[in-house]
Amino acid sequence: MPKLPRMSGREFIKILSLFGFVFSRQKGSHMILKRKIEGGEIGCVVPDHKELSEGTERSVLKQCNISPEEFLTKYSEK
Repeated sequence: MPKLPRMSGREFIKILSLFGFVFSRQKGSHMILKRKIEGGEIGCVVPDHKELSEGTERSVLKQCNISPEEFLTKYSEK
């Protein structure tokens, strides 16, 4: 399993936007993102923290149905 880079919640959202996720709303320090897919939509919650732990990053990617490898590919392209 590849190691994910440490980044803030806002930086993480910028990468997720490359996958088609858009900011939907915010409740407290949690930002909710959505992406339309065939037959509905996918949502995920990203904490607005200065630095996300690797476990939190992996959890968000699991909600988004994005593999760490796919995420790292987009991260290196930005």
